[in-house]
Amino acid sequence: MRRLFAFVLGICLAGPLFAAPEQAAAPQPRPTTITEGTLVLAQSQATNAGFQRWISGFRRRARAAGIRDSVFDAAFRGVRFDPAIIEKDRNQSEFTKQIWEYLDSAVSDTRVKNGRAGLRKHKRLLREIEARFGVEAEVVTAIWGLESAYGTYRGKTPLISALATLAYDGRRGRFFEEQLIAALKILQAGDVSPRQMTGSWAGAMGHTQFMPTSYLSYAVDFRGDGRRDIWSDDPTDGLASTAAYLKRFGWTKGQPWGVEVQLPRGFNYGLTGERVKKSPTQWAAMGVRDMKGRKVPNHGRASILLPAGARGAAFMIFDNFHVIERYNTADAYVIAVGHLSDRLKGAGPLRTGWPRGDRNLRFSEKKEMQRLLSARGYNTQGVDGVIGPNTIQAIRGFQASQGLVPDGYASFEILRRLR
Repeated sequence: MRRLFAFVLGICLAGPLFAAPEQAAAPQPRPTTITEGTLVLAQSQATNAGFQRWISGFRRRARAAGIRDSVFDAAFRGVRFDPAIIEKDRNQSEFTKQIWEYLDSAVSDTRVKNGRAGLRKHKRLLREIEARFGVEAEVVTAIWGLESAYGTYRGKTPLISALATLAYDGRRGRFFEEQLIAALKILQAGDVSPRQMTGSWAGAMGHTQFMPTSYLSYAVDFRGDGRRDIWSDDPTDGLASTAAYLKRFGWTKGQPWGVEVQLPRGFNYGLTGERVKKSPTQWAAMGVRDMKGRKVPNHGRASILLPAGARGAAFMIFDNFHVIERYNTADAYVIAVGHLSDRLKGAGPLRTGWPRGDRNLRFSEKKEMQRLLSARGYNTQGVDGVIGPNTIQAIRGFQASQGLVPDGYASFEILRRLR
């Protein structure tokens, strides 16, 4: 799994995940027979019994990975199977936000205001981090803002219980067992106690939401006090670890993540996408300009990204875009981090509008689109519900056949035409 940091949208939003439910209009019925209640109790007991057997087997695997029995016992004291964790894992919405809806929250005026306040409060620390790792203070702060609203929503779920529940469940058991082993290694190193090791229901921890394996590989002890502490109210190690991670994957100081650009009339949309790279000089020769009509400076080879098709904003993206992508692969997330960092430096909002009348496709609709495209001869190289380069190319082919702008954007209108 390429992405080792977790991006949990609920933590990123500056507010609670769910509003309190309204009072029901009528009392809700209880189970109508003793049999129903007895069945639920029996199922719960069976699940807990199976979970305890799994823990016994996992102990042997943990021991083989170097975990001492005393550490294991302390970590698993009181741990029980948590059905609420499975409910969250199973019932993540089939819908995802459109990029403009996401950016409205991720780069809201409130988040910008709070980020600038955080920059002022931690100015000395962030400049020290920037000097050591070569990652701009605003970029580190932007990730902090997206991941935990500047430390205010770090997650309170006990990590061992959550990871053990997800590892036992089996849907992504191998991945979560790997994370659980890593969490035990963190406890064994003495960086945190089992009680203080809390985070999101999916296992992400601290100010910038590290998964345990990423913590082991990239977290740093910035002050040299013998602990890599990303859990406390002090954000020092969390922010420094984020900068260390970005540096490890090739961050170039002074290079923008991307620049909002305007494309000329008659632009060849077949040249958009991350697979096509040209110098800013080459793009300028085709008429690509920034939003003030100027040529983009030569920051290295770049691609043109259209996250919402020809009717939305266009970006010239550089290598630093792909470094942020190592933190989270979603284009919306990378753009949010980049744009928020720009706003923290004093830039204004994006200049281009969005096709706000569009709605996002359900996962099932994305698969339907791939099937219909392939049936018409525009091969998507598989039906997986992921709108990747092959599907984008297939959409372009269909759009061209319909006399539409071939921007490769998977809109509901394209699905309607395919139907």
